[in-house]
Amino acid sequence: MKTAIPQMKPQDVLILLRILKAGEANMTQTSLARALFMSQSEISQSLARSSYAGLISRTEQVVMKGVFMDFLRFGIAVIYPARPGSTSRGVLTAHSAPPLADEFLNTNDIYVWPWAKGDARGQSIPPLYSTVPQVAMVDPEFHEWLALVDTLRVGRTRERNMALQHLEKRIK
Repeated sequence: MKTAIPQMKPQDVLILLRILKAGEANMTQTSLARALFMSQSEISQSLARSSYAGLISRTEQVVMKGVFMDFLRFGIAVIYPARPGSTSRGVLTAHSAPPLADEFLNTNDIYVWPWAKGDARGQSIPPLYSTVPQVAMVDPEFHEWLALVDTLRVGRTRERNMALQHLEKRIK
């Protein structure tokens, strides 16, 4: 009988980013679930997948920063690409949101995560997980982290490079 290999899911990236944002303050599975509007079982399953993939230590809740940055740099746009869709109401993301919005003023591409309670209009791109717009609205600093990751998923080379610089500073 073959054992199934756990496959990473987009929400795993969201969870790893939230752990990194917390820094040295270890987050419990309950606090992660609350912060990300997920169930505790989703968090538990995600941590197991991330451990299997070598993105988080097996014994502690410590993200392997170098491996994770390599995944963001080389893999996220391939594994979880974002293709702009129709114009929609939502929450700003990618280089349309802080911290990159001020650096790319001349772009005609405004990207949003579709969300009925959003206050912006632009081309919709799918969030990594359905609760991302809600999370972004209650945690503006984490919104920036998520927007930077979306820049890696949808941006051009210059935008991607700038997003990587910002992420590297945050993930150190």
